[in-house]
Amino acid sequence: MRRLTPADCFDPTGERFGIPTFPWSCAPDGMATRRQLRIRGLRPGGQDIAAQMLRPRRRREPLTAYLYRIDLARPVRPMTPARWAALAKANAARRRCPECGADAGYVIPPTLGTCVTCAFPEEQRAA
Repeated sequence: MRRLTPADCFDPTGERFGIPTFPWSCAPDGMATRRQLRIRGLRPGGQDIAAQMLRPRRRREPLTAYLYRIDLARPVRPMTPARWAALAKANAARRRCPECGADAGYVIPPTLGTCVTCAFPEEQRAA
């Protein structure tokens, strides 16, 4: 596969990639990524991807950021008391150690699967 250059990523008509494509950081006015929409308090709201930005990388596929039209974006749905309660419950479950049952005070790393005290009991006794 031939490596892309930034010039190859400019395809505003969509002939090459199927949708309008722009180089990284060169999005046209009126379009934004999901994160940029979220900062403005918006969400895509079911609209299709309007364009994309590509950033070439060596020996790997290019980074892709999808763009959505700002004028078609909808406001973010507000958090209801039930959603806040569900989020608090989910976060509490991530903090509870499955081995000792204690609240670790932090989110337990998935790589360990337990709190640090249970994962490394020898080092805790020495301290």
